Amino acid sequence: MNKEDIIKEKFKQALTSTFKVISEDFKINTKDKKSENNKNIQIGELKDINDKNQFKKLRAETDSEALKIKFSNNEIFQKNLPKKSSCQNLYKITEKIRYELLGSRMLKGISKNFYDNYKNKLNSSKNEKILKKEDINISEAFEIYMLNKFFKIELSKKNSEILNFWSEDFKKSFDKHINYLNENLENQELYNAKFSELLQNMEIFNNEENQENKEEQDNEKDENDSNGNENNSDDNSEEKKDEDSISEGIDGTDNIDEFRLDDQLGDQNTENQESENIVQQKNLSESDKEYKIFTTEFDEIAKAENLETLEEILKLRKNLDQQLTSFQDLITKLANKLQRQLMAKQNRAWNFDLEEGILDSSKLPRIIIDPYNSLSFKKEKDLDFKDTVVTLLIDNSGSMRGRPITIAAICADILSRTLERCSVKVEILGFTTKNWKGGKSREQWNKIGKTKNPGRLNDLRHIIYKSADTHWRQSKKNLGLMLKEGLLKENIDGEAITWAYNRLGKRKEERKILMVISDGAPVDDSTLSVNSGDFLEKNLKKIVKFIENKSNIEILAIGIGHDVSRYYKKAIKISDVQELGDVMIEQLSGLFENKKKFH
Repeated sequence: MNKEDIIKEKFKQALTSTFKVISEDFKINTKDKKSENNKNIQIGELKDINDKNQFKKLRAETDSEALKIKFSNNEIFQKNLPKKSSCQNLYKITEKIRYELLGSRMLKGISKNFYDNYKNKLNSSKNEKILKKEDINISEAFEIYMLNKFFKIELSKKNSEILNFWSEDFKKSFDKHINYLNENLENQELYNAKFSELLQNMEIFNNEENQENKEEQDNEKDENDSNGNENNSDDNSEEKKDEDSISEGIDGTDNIDEFRLDDQLGDQNTENQESENIVQQKNLSESDKEYKIFTTEFDEIAKAENLETLEEILKLRKNLDQQLTSFQDLITKLANKLQRQLMAKQNRAWNFDLEEGILDSSKLPRIIIDPYNSLSFKKEKDLDFKDTVVTLLIDNSGSMRGRPITIAAICADILSRTLERCSVKVEILGFTTKNWKGGKSREQWNKIGKTKNPGRLNDLRHIIYKSADTHWRQSKKNLGLMLKEGLLKENIDGEAITWAYNRLGKRKEERKILMVISDGAPVDDSTLSVNSGDFLEKNLKKIVKFIENKSNIEILAIGIGHDVSRYYKKAIKISDVQELGDVMIEQLSGLFENKKKFH
């Protein structure tokens, strides 16, 4: 075997090892094609070792196939496959982009491989003259559109020219849904279903379908005309009228469905909100039968990204980043300390003689003798400490304006990053009201004659800054929204805690922790002006007591500049972010060491 063949073989081995690591499937078999027990994969062959683009292409293709195994469920893919055959190629492109994007967010190396390969691919396109739209394959144009929108690939003059012929069609069908699709990359079901719907509703495919139907109708008409039967001819004319009306109905339905799809998405949120409210009411009745709510009609559960423009959100995040600059050392220190604390009691074990992983120092002599020697790596065995979820519930009231809310946002940012490094899933929620002075709830109360002791009398706004299944990097921009003063209004803590508690209750993790960040007592002028002065405070105490004594969810409170121990058994007070490190290490490690037992 010559030097060139050795390089090719070693590169293939490296690709194989990479494939196994990325796909997390170590049973992959590339040698024994006849094996029934193991999966087989096809690794591309390197033809020219002097061609750098070949290296990039093979690395990208290998990464793509590995990510397909890791992130793509074929059953879900087939379930949402468009019925129109002309849509199917485009649908396949969307799914490929989805799992490649997930991999790109996972590792920078994967991202670079895809970027370099796609850039080479687009730049190497033939310089043929394009005179009209029909000269361009829609799949080619759509791939360019997807790469530009999702991978942010800069387009050459030629690619821009290709895309321009189709840009209006794509913009009309997809542009307004890009944010939704980006947010649901990890949810294949929602992503595939949405794209399938959008593709089938594209006018180009509807026109093609109508054209096919028209041709079929014309053929049928010609056949009937050839028979020379007048009655049949009359029948055909009536049938054609009926079919035309049906076609019009189909077109109308498509437009309506496109409109309804957005409505359905909104309705879905509404349904979730309503179901949560139902559960909330049930739990409230168990823990505090005296607490009343005038109406939940105007309450809102909103995603942070939907409350402001992307430009404003990014601006606010930049402001938060400036505040975080001086805490970079703290973030690293806290993460390392907390990780050691949380993992201290876990038995560390290693697998040796592996093809990839951490270099085994005991095998250094072997590697020096033969750098290409395999089985020189080790990998730590999976730890059992991966079944934990933490919810950070943050007070977004007007009294938190300025330094308190800044500290809260920094705490949320630091804690989410830190805990995710410890394999702990983190959800970040906020709570406030939609309006001052009661909003629409109060208006409705006024209209019916101001009944005595109406209960809670304001419109709630509960905010999802980051869901538990979303990585910090994907949601970090949302945390800056807390700094927007116009968002911060009243705080009704009891119901917010119940809402967060219900969301935690639906999680599958064994360990569930709720951390409340607040600056003191619940306050809502509209509610307190027509109920007893301790109406909201009594509810908060009862809800917290219920969780502390009768649930398997552990609750901890952080008071920003205020002592909140009168509401929570486990409560700490901080005045500055600098205090967060030692305090959080102590409190969190205590929570994990002393797992509660409930009867």
